[in-house]
Amino acid sequence: MKQLVIFDLDGTLLNTIADLGAATNHALRESGYPVHSISAYNMFVGNGVTRLIERALPEDERSPENVITIREKFREYYDEHLADATVPYPGIPEMLHELSDMGVKLAVASNKYHQAVETLIRRFFPDIPWAAIEGQKEGVPVKPDPSIIFEILGKVPVRKSKVLYTGDSAVDMETARRACVDSCGVTWGFRSVKELKDAHADNITDTPDGIIHIVRRPGLELDV
Repeated sequence: MKQLVIFDLDGTLLNTIADLGAATNHALRESGYPVHSISAYNMFVGNGVTRLIERALPEDERSPENVITIREKFREYYDEHLADATVPYPGIPEMLHELSDMGVKLAVASNKYHQAVETLIRRFFPDIPWAAIEGQKEGVPVKPDPSIIFEILGKVPVRKSKVLYTGDSAVDMETARRACVDSCGVTWGFRSVKELKDAHADNITDTPDGIIHIVRRPGLELDV
């Protein structure tokens, strides 16, 4: 059985796309740039706020100075509105409680900036005994670089064979691969099943209960 499950946040635990899109559109509008439909943001998110802003800006307006300006406007708005429309996906709170009751340690690894990750997790899952909560921090590369996973493993010493990394995108599957831990792709998030399959997800589940079954599944014991 797995002893540690590390979750991506956006598109995995929480449906945040409406608030992310609203914050980005606000920042774009304030700076005189065209905005996008909320559905378009499914393909913009996943690599942190800087890449989100770059993708949302017109191609010929993606200078470092513009990105910084828009990112500052985004963060100012998002800090105030990050939970306006955000909700946990159905079955997520129950799944987290069941894993915790089983003695499985739980952690979050997100490319969203750390303060927002902390705020959202404490707001929506206040009674979950999280072993580690990690968002993007200055000087630490974003996923799919595995540094954030190694940081969690430094706080929660578990053999890699006992770790399951769960997310909704190819970025997440690649993060797990680079960290040498098993991956689980979820189909209710922002990206397609095809993307998860093309990214060689070790497991794919359509429901939160599927994560519990994967955690319980006996596996080959490897001393890694």
